[in-house]
Amino acid sequence: MTGPAVQPDYRFTLANERTLLAYERTAIGLVAAGIAVLHLFEGWGQTSFGLLLLVAGGIAAIGGYLRFRRVEAAINAGEPLPANPAVHLLAAAVILCLVAAAISVLL
Repeated sequence: MTGPAVQPDYRFTLANERTLLAYERTAIGLVAAGIAVLHLFEGWGQTSFGLLLLVAGGIAAIGGYLRFRRVEAAINAGEPLPANPAVHLLAAAVILCLVAAAISVLL
């Protein structure tokens, strides 16, 4: 016989939701920047930069959602929180965007 299901502390779920929303805001900003670069500037360098921003936005959106799902499952199961590779991938993508922006400005 099993006892009643223990509900996780709602603060953890709310914090997880806030983190998802932060990822999504970042994704929207990166996608908006990518679209602006693609529409306002010409040249292969700017096109590459715009596409890189769009890819970074996709990484943020998808990575944030996958993180949300894994953390929510861990919270509900009472397990330790899983590692999040999306953070490292997103950081690398943003660094690449910064390097591309610097090269674009210098050339």
